[in-house]
Amino acid sequence: MKILKQNTLLKVLSLNSVSVAVSFVLGIFSSKIISVFLGTSGMALMGSFRNFALMIKSIATLGISNSIVKLFVENKEDKKELSVIYSTFFWVFLIISSVLALLVLAFASPISAFLFYTTNYTIPIRFFGLLLPFMVINTFWLAIYNGLEKFKRIMIIQIISNVLVFGLTALLIWKKNIFGGLLSVAIGEVLMVLVTFVFVRKHANYFKFDLQKLISKKYFKIIKRFSVMALLTAIIAPLTLLFIRNMIVENYSIEEAGIWDAVNRLSSFYMIFFSSGLSLYYMPKLASIHTEKEFKAELKSYFSVFLPLFLAMLIVIYIAKGIILKLAFTAEFSPVENILIWQLLGDFFRIMTLAFGFQILVKTMMKRYFLVEIVFNLMYFLLSFYLIKQNATAGVLQAYFYTNVFCFLLVLVLFRKLFFKKSSN
Repeated sequence: MKILKQNTLLKVLSLNSVSVAVSFVLGIFSSKIISVFLGTSGMALMGSFRNFALMIKSIATLGISNSIVKLFVENKEDKKELSVIYSTFFWVFLIISSVLALLVLAFASPISAFLFYTTNYTIPIRFFGLLLPFMVINTFWLAIYNGLEKFKRIMIIQIISNVLVFGLTALLIWKKNIFGGLLSVAIGEVLMVLVTFVFVRKHANYFKFDLQKLISKKYFKIIKRFSVMALLTAIIAPLTLLFIRNMIVENYSIEEAGIWDAVNRLSSFYMIFFSSGLSLYYMPKLASIHTEKEFKAELKSYFSVFLPLFLAMLIVIYIAKGIILKLAFTAEFSPVENILIWQLLGDFFRIMTLAFGFQILVKTMMKRYFLVEIVFNLMYFLLSFYLIKQNATAGVLQAYFYTNVFCFLLVLVLFRKLFFKKSSN
């Protein structure tokens, strides 16, 4: 307990563990529901829509969380300035999300054809487009909570939201099959907005700002820097996954793509624990430090506390993979057991890369950010294209592992001066 109190990272992770434990259990059950009612093909279609939804939502929010945290840390004592910051963010992202919503509504049919090989699913896509501005407002509220370091409130919001979304997803899949599953992706986001709104009303003082201030040029420039970085990831990462999935379908079958999506889904259950913990603690911490000595101290904490925990969890998952897969999926997904090791190894190197990746992001090192993102996604796609012909889905997961190893070595090269010279201010 003493170690927990002294180490803020462990404290945040322990708080976050309750939320993630709930998410993990609900994720296992939701995967079981999808695998029973929709099968491998349904898993693939749900994965496609989630990738698309993530891409559009990421474009609409364009680094809002990262930039708000950075600006809040720098101006947290100045309420007048914070009001200007909040107003700028509100109007900029409301405009962006409204324009994107109109585009999604207008091009729902070709989007459906690209994602699902049919135009029968335009209604869930249009529904998602209509609700997009509300999703952005939810991200805006949660970013303010993150800047305020109200971690417990964020956890409670996440737990309530996840329980409600799980119930909705199960009900819609049971009643409407794949159509209901796709619809739940959009409606689930609305439930999250409503839950967050209840908390925002209770703590209205944190969120007060003058809407008449409109957009500040000074902060708009900062938003643009973060947005350019976020835009690359928002577009290139989901598109890479969509193209890889389509490649699996074209070379093998939609069922084989469903096996790959099952592995990704399982990975997301445990990755969210660590990635959300890092977003809550590590990102605000990096935003507040200004010297190489401080960054090296954070790296030391990261690799001595965080990484061993992650490795231990991966080992447990690998040992218990048979039990986990039986709980989460049906016999149709049995090939996952033989190829899961590549995903686990890839995620291990990815977490090590994130130790430097968050610093690149928070300090807006644009050249390094663009280099790492482009190299990762391009290499992942090209290796998948080559290895999929030899090893099917296993080839894609091998490509993921090799790409993460290469990108970890790449960030070590980019930060080599940090290790070979004395720390400077």
